[in-house]
Amino acid sequence: MASPPENPQTNPPKGKAPQKQPGKETQNAPSTGPWLIILLILVIGSLMMMKSSPENTGSKVDYSFFVSELKRGNVDSVEFHGDILTGKWKTRPENPDKEKKEEKLAEEFNTVLPSHPVEDRNLIPELEKQAVTFKAESTNVGIGAYILPWLIGPLLIIGFFWFMLKRSADPMGSGMLGNFTKSPAKRFRPSEEQTTFDDVAAMEQAKSELQEVVEFLKTPAKFQRLGAQIPKGVLLMGSPGTGKTLLARATAGEAGVPFYSINGSEFIQMFVGVGASRVRDLFRTAKENAPCIIFVDEIDAVGRIRGAGLGGGHDEREQTLNQMLSEMDGFQQNEAVIIIAATNRPDVLDPALLRPGRFDRHITVDRPTKEGRAAILKVHSRKIPLSDDVDLQKIAAGTIGFSGADLKNLVNEAALSATRFNKDQVDNEDFDNARDRVLMGPPREEILSVKEREMTAYHEAGHALLAWLLPEIDPVHKVTVIPRGRALGVTQLLPDEERYNMGEKQLHSQLAFMLGGRAAEGIVFGEHTAGAADDIKRATQITRKMVGQWGMSDVIGPVAFRHSDENPFLGKDMKSQGECSEETAHVIDQEMQRFMNAAEERAEKILTENREKLDLLAKALVEQEAIDSNDIKRLIGVSVREQASLDSLKQSGKDSESDPQPE
Repeated sequence: MASPPENPQTNPPKGKAPQKQPGKETQNAPSTGPWLIILLILVIGSLMMMKSSPENTGSKVDYSFFVSELKRGNVDSVEFHGDILTGKWKTRPENPDKEKKEEKLAEEFNTVLPSHPVEDRNLIPELEKQAVTFKAESTNVGIGAYILPWLIGPLLIIGFFWFMLKRSADPMGSGMLGNFTKSPAKRFRPSEEQTTFDDVAAMEQAKSELQEVVEFLKTPAKFQRLGAQIPKGVLLMGSPGTGKTLLARATAGEAGVPFYSINGSEFIQMFVGVGASRVRDLFRTAKENAPCIIFVDEIDAVGRIRGAGLGGGHDEREQTLNQMLSEMDGFQQNEAVIIIAATNRPDVLDPALLRPGRFDRHITVDRPTKEGRAAILKVHSRKIPLSDDVDLQKIAAGTIGFSGADLKNLVNEAALSATRFNKDQVDNEDFDNARDRVLMGPPREEILSVKEREMTAYHEAGHALLAWLLPEIDPVHKVTVIPRGRALGVTQLLPDEERYNMGEKQLHSQLAFMLGGRAAEGIVFGEHTAGAADDIKRATQITRKMVGQWGMSDVIGPVAFRHSDENPFLGKDMKSQGECSEETAHVIDQEMQRFMNAAEERAEKILTENREKLDLLAKALVEQEAIDSNDIKRLIGVSVREQASLDSLKQSGKDSESDPQPE
């Protein structure tokens, strides 16, 4: 569930040669002889054609400057290269361009002739007059320059096709696509810093299930002696952030074997057959390095039910899935290759993938309990200086429903909060701010008008008062009219116990609580605002499930009807079991309306009977902007839930006093 940040274990163990990684293995490379010959021809041709360009000789000067220096007798020798003339000075003249940093020109120079030297009748006589040595070079291209392009072109074409045909010789290899069809899986090798089960807080049941896999990879003979077979595949199922990837990494760290990690979406490409080729390459590499572990994250990206939607079954995803099914079922009994996959959508996986012989073992990774959350907080905060007022057990009790990733984010936000105020330690106030930021979002810099603030205050006061007066609702932790996230105000509840199921009575109270803000607006202002849109949406979703799935309507009865908007392309038939007739749909809608109207009437009745308390809470919110449970208790007294607990304690005390004492 929780551990320090994971670093890829890329250093091979000392004394062992590095092993190949999938996607980077050395293939049967074609012979390098033809390529060396082609390279040699290119070098020779370049040497034949490469000449010193006359334009790069010495300093470039104007033709008029050259003529003036020639008449002064400062030119020692010249050479004609077509329309380029190069030469040497007797003494280096001063640079005519005063902007240049060089005070004098180089010993050699070059200039461009304005016309062919034969037509300049004064140049040659002047050279002879000044006793300047001059010569001319031919500018015609040699025969090698003509032959070389015709020779290199065909050789390159022949070499290209020869190389491609050589790579296509392996029917299970990459073919003409090169490394495009190689598996992109990353290999993590054992190192001194590796993740083990000691780094994983909580999840004891999941760790015990995987411990058997570790023992098999370490001592396979122990199981083979009695004819036992270890599961070929282990499927980790759980909500996002619960630690499925961390469990797989810890399993590899405990076993000390090669660990290949890949995401399900990395198999899929636009070309049909590429994903299947990548699957073949990955499993072939795994068999060569057995014993090892292959971890496929988000396997639902490639393992969804075949025949999804209206399309056929010849798409890239289904071809990849078919190849994966074949590879997993083709393992021999003595091959110690374990497949671990993770998903948060096990309901959409193909049944052929989940059957025994492929993913034999299904492990559910739940959200942590209170003890587990405390252990996770301890792991993530061990490098953070904590103040003495920080109680991790209390924080764990107030974070019911948080996953391991949520708790890690909570600790990080608390550290950031302390940094903003230049604190030396992270205290309890920082954790409260971090929890508010995680649950309600960051505060927005929006200035509400007086009327908007008052309407928002009554809306949130309606929620808070109903939660205070209904024993089935979780305790109120904080109420604020400071805009946070996408809401103008927030009523934050804090569960005081783990809950895995909800009864019908509690659900009806939940509907009344959700519509409490809207009911308060109607009572006080005689109108409703758009601020209740999210409340109505969530209440409608709960009502639809109560009526159409959970059988809580006497009119509909215990029948489950699938909503038409739910997962239309997950491989189900278009006319699936669970769809209802138009008449039944109309009855469902009527029952939903009845549930919603009853909840709103209940909320209005409770708020009307406690109008004074509603006004007190709203006035406090307008003045203070945020109040907590202690403020509410001071304003309107203890909650019904707390009063019931006190009465229960008093009653139990009386019962114990009335019991006869043993003589």
